[in-house]
Amino acid sequence: MIFSACTVKTNDVSVWLTLADETVVFQPIETIKMGTIPENFADPIIQIDPSKTYQTIDGFGYTLTGGSARLLNEMAPMARAEILKELFDTEGNAIGISYLRISIGASDLSDSVFTYNDIPAGTTDLDMENFSIAPEEPHLIPILQEILAINPQIKIMGSPWTPPLWMKTNNHSIGGSLLPEYYDAYALYFVKYIQAMEQANIPIDAITVQNEPLHPGNNPSLLMKAHEQAAFIRQSLGPAFRKHGIETKIIIYDHNADRIDYPLEVLADEDARQYIDGTAFHLYGGSVNDISKVHEAHPDKNLYFTEQWVGYPQNFAGDLAWHIRELTIGATRNWCRNVLEWNLAADPNQQPHTPGGCTRCLGAITINGNNIERNVAYYSIAHASKFVRPGSVRISSTELDGLPNVAFLSPTGEIVLIILNDTSTSQKIGVKSGEGFFETQLLPGSVATLVH
Repeated sequence: MIFSACTVKTNDVSVWLTLADETVVFQPIETIKMGTIPENFADPIIQIDPSKTYQTIDGFGYTLTGGSARLLNEMAPMARAEILKELFDTEGNAIGISYLRISIGASDLSDSVFTYNDIPAGTTDLDMENFSIAPEEPHLIPILQEILAINPQIKIMGSPWTPPLWMKTNNHSIGGSLLPEYYDAYALYFVKYIQAMEQANIPIDAITVQNEPLHPGNNPSLLMKAHEQAAFIRQSLGPAFRKHGIETKIIIYDHNADRIDYPLEVLADEDARQYIDGTAFHLYGGSVNDISKVHEAHPDKNLYFTEQWVGYPQNFAGDLAWHIRELTIGATRNWCRNVLEWNLAADPNQQPHTPGGCTRCLGAITINGNNIERNVAYYSIAHASKFVRPGSVRISSTELDGLPNVAFLSPTGEIVLIILNDTSTSQKIGVKSGEGFFETQLLPGSVATLVH
């Protein structure tokens, strides 16, 4: 028995388990019974305290890249409907993805580089007369509409990899900076984007100002230093949203935890700060615990975790432990309202991508025609997304060495505990929740979501 419990029943605990050797992957285990704590119980105890609350959760999910949308859209309709239901529904074996990030224009996991205002070199379009989201009509828009039909409440975040090239210092998709004389035009670009997606019945809950603003070597990309981002928000983006009645959240930074000086500099600008909802992070550098320092400096601003890749070929045991420990548990313990993996889908060759784009980004699922392979990021998100529904609140749970964990109170009153055995030996653990108590035994590297 992997799990055991006391015999005095107060209520049941349902358990969903993934083992490091993949013999069990996000499967429900026989429910266990809650009882009272045995005398002389000597193993570690996780104490859950629902009275001590932290941030509200917006959701868990992925980036739906242009390439992901194309692969999904090219599936046969019945096969596509089946996988979309599994991903986005909340019933049966579905994993209940509740948050998506999409690119505004192309990302490096699109099949080509484009923006929504590509015009001949040497020309400009300050009034966005040539603005069009037509490049998204073949794949992204119909897939999003199918997803919204399954889950109308899903939150969608948009992130640009580059402005239109005519707005940049180098007139190139890679690198360069946004010219200040085009700040107002670029702000209008965001407005037009949100309005156009709304007309397609796709609500954009939030945008980030720039994906990875300190990584100008990707294709596409943009270098946007902190003082430039603050100036753009202060002078143009914030006022444009206010003028046009745009309620979409403005989120800054969208890059690694090793440079928290960036969001702190932007948030230090009082005129920019009034328009900012919060800060987004990735974890290709730095410590996830440093994210909390931004919360401590600005507790009125929200935090988000918006991207982390799994490299091909995956190391299931190592990747599962890292992503659960650092993201599912670590990011939420450090005040993040969401956790998003990069990316939803790729083909067996980790395509499509732009020239110079990521060649080793493994999707949460691999799509090969109508066949689906579920990869490690599918499971790392599923352990939270199915049970930690939007509106859940993180609550206090004891931190134990080698047994990272996080607890939530769901909108329906269920307590959800996610635990990783991050040691090389089997671990017996007690869990005390209210007046109830149960015991679990976790094999090395295994992940359990326990719901009661």
